[in-house]
Amino acid sequence: RACKHYPKRQQPRCHRHQFEHRTLSHLYIMSFFGLGGGLKAYVSLLPSEKSVTASHMPSWKVRRNPFALVQPNSNRDDANDKSQSLAPSNDKHLLRHDEDKVYIYQDSDDIHGVVTLTVAPGKQAEHLGVKVEFVGQIELHQSYDGRPTSEFISQSKLLESPNIVNSERTFPFSFCNVDKVHESYGGKNVSVRYFIRVSVERKFLPPIHNECNFIVQKVQTIPPAVNDPIKMEVGIEECLHIEFEYSRRKYHLSDYITGKINFLLVHIKIKNMELAVIRRENVGQIASSDPHMGAAASSIPADPNKIQTQTQTLVKYEIMDGAPVKGETIPVKLYLKGIPADLSPTYENVNNRFAVNYYLNLVLVDDEDRRYFKQQEIILWRKELG
Repeated sequence: RACKHYPKRQQPRCHRHQFEHRTLSHLYIMSFFGLGGGLKAYVSLLPSEKSVTASHMPSWKVRRNPFALVQPNSNRDDANDKSQSLAPSNDKHLLRHDEDKVYIYQDSDDIHGVVTLTVAPGKQAEHLGVKVEFVGQIELHQSYDGRPTSEFISQSKLLESPNIVNSERTFPFSFCNVDKVHESYGGKNVSVRYFIRVSVERKFLPPIHNECNFIVQKVQTIPPAVNDPIKMEVGIEECLHIEFEYSRRKYHLSDYITGKINFLLVHIKIKNMELAVIRRENVGQIASSDPHMGAAASSIPADPNKIQTQTQTLVKYEIMDGAPVKGETIPVKLYLKGIPADLSPTYENVNNRFAVNYYLNLVLVDDEDRRYFKQQEIILWRKELG
């Protein structure tokens, strides 16, 4: 009802609208006059005994300059000098979320770090609790089932109960014996990401969130027990018959590929021959591999209509120029470390969400620019961190 002391148009419509109006005004006044205290939260990580640093997160992009990321290997020289104390954030070995470098941990390493809360000089801020989380998730850039993000690890710890902060505060934390089942991966359509997230709840203000990424890699110290050579004969009837042979099927990421190509029959004019390394990323509903085919078996999609395939040529070399003759042998030697891209191990089936495979693609081009090609899958595995 209208009040005789106020015009009708200035009357509050109800108590709820009047409360919302006062709450919004209160938030605006707190933000404008700095009553929030300028509270900020940072996450810093500590190295482990075996960890190294990387200059960037894993990426699917191919670098134009293959020497852009070549740096002196100083990570291992400084391994003995790394401090293990949970000191404040002025430690030179602490990596914060906003630094260019990121730590690489083994899947068996424990994660240690420090959360730092700061306020503006002469101010204080009240919070309703400080929580730190260990999160591992798979991010699909184009989801087929409406689940763009799938968390396979989520652990949290309460660092402090509701309190008032009037100076810089540090809270050490540790996540031990966490089963990190998947490697970090950055693909075109999918990513596997690990990060530490700090959350600070506040009264009348939105919570503060901050994240610090890190990389997890699974090292295989024992070489594969079975590593047979690859030998195949291909060709066109009465026109072309070639035999190609590679020394092994499985290679570690710093290895090199050797082999040879024999021309048994040549009745067409070959202009040149190329060898390329191809990465194929399948994202979608991936079925388990056939157990009878071993680790080299390719994952078979459960539903081909829900599979997104991304094929990428990582590097391409011309290994022959000119027409070969019968009986000629072309040697092949390709260094995997010279590929200007972030190679990952072969992933047959990651959480039934995606798979990554690598292939050697041999291409022959004749005088009429017709292309004859043959692909052969290779298995990549990780021997050391990096």
